[in-house]
Amino acid sequence: MTPIPPKSLVPRFYALIPCAGQGMRAMGDNAAQGAAAALPKQYQPIAGVPMVQHTLRAFAGVARINSCLVVVAPCDDFFSGPARAGYEVAPCGGATRAASVLNGLQQLAASGAETDDWVLVHDAARCLVTPALIDRLIDACHCDPVGGLLAQPVPDTLKQGRDERVVATVDRSDKWLAQTPQRFRLGALTQALKMAQTLGEPVTDEASAMEAAGVAPQLVRGSAHNFKVTYPEDFLLAEALIKSRTPAKPRVRKPAAPKAAQKVLSDDTGRESI
Repeated sequence: MTPIPPKSLVPRFYALIPCAGQGMRAMGDNAAQGAAAALPKQYQPIAGVPMVQHTLRAFAGVARINSCLVVVAPCDDFFSGPARAGYEVAPCGGATRAASVLNGLQQLAASGAETDDWVLVHDAARCLVTPALIDRLIDACHCDPVGGLLAQPVPDTLKQGRDERVVATVDRSDKWLAQTPQRFRLGALTQALKMAQTLGEPVTDEASAMEAAGVAPQLVRGSAHNFKVTYPEDFLLAEALIKSRTPAKPRVRKPAAPKAAQKVLSDDTGRESI
């Protein structure tokens, strides 16, 4: 991995993309249909491009991101080949998302990142994130001592279920859907994940680890488009949204024939009709 420059007086920003999962829910009944279908979901094509590449393009568009680290499984060779500008790959993925993130944080630290530097952890499968959303999180947490995450207020009625039956309606007024990126200090997040690992606490995202450590991350309004591709039908929606962002190619008009040429054509047409 490229050495990180010496620490500056201003904390730096790093992106960390855990990319070691298999995502079998997304594959549905297609998981056994050939080599392409058997690829982990983050490598499946959306609008002709592997899903994770859409994610990486968004972070490449944020000037304040120092570097981006993609954490893959040890035997993953998807990124093999010539090095690409804008991100680096570390084959240190773990058995769980939390383990992959912790290993990635330790990789950043070993390469020179400081405990006070900010790390933005983002799901590879949230391929519709935009540079504007990433900047919004950075700006909103500018003076926050803890950090925060993108999230959306729950818009629908929430039901609590058991055995596929409703047992209660849950008040949604203070409920949010967690998204990513989630932005925290490298040192604080590393400690929180290690503590959760030691205590056997379930960690579904970085914010839950920070909450277990006794702090309250800031909620920053995200976007309904920043959903996680999870089920087969999500691919169609993600592709439609990505294509809608691509500006249509302008139609090229053929230049009109000069007036003299138009007269000749007119005369020829007249002679043919005689």
